[in-house]
Amino acid sequence: ETYTKVMFMVEEQPKLSNRRYNIQEVADMLGIYKGTIKNYEAKGIFPKPRRNPINKYREYVPQDIDILKRILLKGK
Repeated sequence: ETYTKVMFMVEEQPKLSNRRYNIQEVADMLGIYKGTIKNYEAKGIFPKPRRNPINKYREYVPQDIDILKRILLKGK
């Protein structure tokens, strides 16, 4: 199911805007748990994201999401 969701996003989704996304938004987009993203970061599989200087939340840009999609596809 995750593979199907990711493939749809790669093939069909229009380009994402330049806005920043939080970890829950990215996890929901890709059909994974936010803990999976944190785990990939901790293991060095996925680069640590930018942090919001005010609230210190992780912030992802479309390029980060593209990298994460590729990582998920490689795992299949």
